[in-house]
Amino acid sequence: MPVIIDTEENTVIARLSGEIDHHSAKSLRDDIDLAIDRHHPKQLVLDFDGVTFMDSSGIGLVMGRYKSIKPYGGSIIIENTGAQIKKVMRLAGLDRLAVIK
Repeated sequence: MPVIIDTEENTVIARLSGEIDHHSAKSLRDDIDLAIDRHHPKQLVLDFDGVTFMDSSGIGLVMGRYKSIKPYGGSIIIENTGAQIKKVMRLAGLDRLAVIK
């Protein structure tokens, strides 16, 4: 699963696409964490517009990135989720860790 990462001032934007599952999650984590470590952003935007499927690995992806950005005083915004993914995220309590749009 590819991820395109952009930076704008104090923000890292990760544009996700394809499927987020056990097989793809590790490379996503590594790429996003590398950007967080390099830029020390105040905000991480996870753009799910291109995501076609997500299992519990997607929940873990968000939770782990919350832990990665927290030391920098950062926050997470999750954008462009489909109705099903948004529902799963809210049921998992991710709306307590991030703003889900």
